[in-house]
Amino acid sequence: MSTRTIIEHTAPFRSSLLRANKGLLILFFSLFVGVGLRAQMQEDPATWTIEVKKQKGNDYQIVFHAKLKKTWHIFSLTPGGDGMQIPPKFTFAPNGDVKLKGPITEEGKKITETADGVDGAFFYYEDHVDYYQNATIKRNTKIKGKHTYQVCDHNICLREKEVSFSLDVTDAGGTMDTSASAKQLVAAADAQAADDATNHDGTVNADTAKAKAEALALQEKKTADENKKSSGNKSLLWLFLAALGGGIAAVLTPCVYSMIPITVSFFTKRSKTRKEGLRNALYYSLSIIIIFTLLGVLISAIFGANALNSLSTNWIANLFFFVIFIVFGISFLGAFEITLPSSWTSATDSKAGVGSFGGIFFMALTLAIVSFSCTGPIVGPLLVLAGKGGILGPTIGMFGFSIGLALPFALFAVFPGMLNKMASSGGWLNQVKVVLGFVELMLALKFFSNADLAQGWRLLDREIFIAIWIVLSVLLGLYLLGRLKLSHDDAPAKNVYGQEYVSLFKLFIAIISFSFAVYLLPGMWGAPLNGVSAFVPPMGTFDAFGGSAAVASGSESKDENRPIKYAAELKSYEPQVVRSLGLVTYFDYDEALAVSKKLKKPIMLDFTGINCVNCRKMESQVWSRPEVAKRLKEDFIVVSLYCDINRIVLPKEQQYFSKDLNAQVTTLGDKNTDLEASKFAAAGEPIYFFVDENGNKLIAESYGYNPDVQKFIDHLDKVKENYKKAH
Repeated sequence: MSTRTIIEHTAPFRSSLLRANKGLLILFFSLFVGVGLRAQMQEDPATWTIEVKKQKGNDYQIVFHAKLKKTWHIFSLTPGGDGMQIPPKFTFAPNGDVKLKGPITEEGKKITETADGVDGAFFYYEDHVDYYQNATIKRNTKIKGKHTYQVCDHNICLREKEVSFSLDVTDAGGTMDTSASAKQLVAAADAQAADDATNHDGTVNADTAKAKAEALALQEKKTADENKKSSGNKSLLWLFLAALGGGIAAVLTPCVYSMIPITVSFFTKRSKTRKEGLRNALYYSLSIIIIFTLLGVLISAIFGANALNSLSTNWIANLFFFVIFIVFGISFLGAFEITLPSSWTSATDSKAGVGSFGGIFFMALTLAIVSFSCTGPIVGPLLVLAGKGGILGPTIGMFGFSIGLALPFALFAVFPGMLNKMASSGGWLNQVKVVLGFVELMLALKFFSNADLAQGWRLLDREIFIAIWIVLSVLLGLYLLGRLKLSHDDAPAKNVYGQEYVSLFKLFIAIISFSFAVYLLPGMWGAPLNGVSAFVPPMGTFDAFGGSAAVASGSESKDENRPIKYAAELKSYEPQVVRSLGLVTYFDYDEALAVSKKLKKPIMLDFTGINCVNCRKMESQVWSRPEVAKRLKEDFIVVSLYCDINRIVLPKEQQYFSKDLNAQVTTLGDKNTDLEASKFAAAGEPIYFFVDENGNKLIAESYGYNPDVQKFIDHLDKVKENYKKAH
């Protein structure tokens, strides 16, 4: 006769943390292919019953029966697809009387399906499915553990759910083992399966708490081993190729692109021959690869996923870069030459170029740090995984990314060697340096502006920044036309009649320079300057020539739903589109949730930064479009969560330690960064998530930096549609 023990489960919803390798793939796919599953809070459509069936002697079968409501399905243990599908998992607490035999199996009508955007077919069950685990049970005992699963329909997937179970086996013979070790295992299982560590009077039972800690530690080890094994099945080649493409694309971002003039100028002095150019290019490329692969992963693993991005937005670091760019710029203008002391040069020659590599490595390190505020959205998912303990995936991803980033710069490093051969007299090369000197001075202002905005000094407001750029652009144009000469310039070129002339190439560069100055001029009276809005300070710092009049009167909300928390401190950082079109933005997550409940609108979480270049580009190129601005203003609650605002310190009682960042959360920027990492497993800015009034995702995939206006509109419309369905 067999003994059946049937247990109905109606356990409360508890979402488990995504496993590290799955977090990497979800984040990385969302950035490049937009594949994801939507998590939504609602009644569980799955009902589970569990029984223990005696087969023969001490052989038993533990059976999990899953009954699903109509239209819902659960993925197979081998779900197929691209690794995004979450299969059910069954975990048994350690028990010396129970020995599991073989893997768990499943039985039901398996359905095979393919979908656009998913690699290969995936498999699932509808209506019902049974899972079988064979085991040998020595004596009467208690079997405990938990099972996790995710249920989906053809539109959404609920969050992964975890349910504990406990089964009594009474027909195995003998009596239940009551030894100390058995008690410890049972206590551990009990603690893991239920929240019974608290006594009736509210105090914590020490023995139970200890057992619970032991059980959790054991489970964490098992999970880590399973994750490690599972990660080996993923396509690391795809990850490498995607990261490689991301590295090449990152060269076009403003932060990286601005380093090209410095690279060309730096290697102009070093690459006298083609052989030296190739050697230096190899050094430079290897340095970039080493820095991005090792430095990024190690710093993130040790100090948290946001460490490098925090450094790139730190006001002290930005002042340091400002000084470097100023020194380079003045040097290029001819004030002095940046050379190593003669003693250093001699030592370098005697050590076969060790010093040369050191200097090149420093240039690569500067590129890595300066560019990180733009490359963060691309490498951020890799760093999030590294911060949570994963190494192989981030290492391969960062390796591919660094190779893609290094390839174009390797060509730039070779290029100066060719320039030296072309410049027979040296005059042309000197003019190139002077032009780059003006460019470096203009770029230096951006770093000072970053520090100024971060600290709220208001020393370099928008109109002052624009005015300096106008002056530098005009001076550059005059220099190219030969109307401004520096002490170290050679005599200008002359035609056959002995008359000075300007080459056609320099004439066109001068036209561009003067045109840029004319374009900037309306900015002195409040023009948005969308083409350079990623570089200039925000409109909130504009106060010259009646600048306040440039702000639309409708931009301030007068009703009871106006933003309050942090509004006074952060209003000046609002983008031009917010002020000119009357879009109301909030700066606190909880406040936005409360307003969403009142106004019954979905929320757009805008994880942004004061010094985020790509954030400004999204706001000026996408948000400002009438069809986008209309949707944001009328259909959404927009909350701008600045992740680099570190001058706003949280009260002591609100500070806490973040496991995801592996650091203490002390500022508003830390708090927003932790929210991004802990709730959405994301890093880098800009990145947008859409949630309802309860914080549940309305659409699984995030939306990162993508200036495609129509794609953003389609994304907003899909969110609106999902919100209406859910309400």
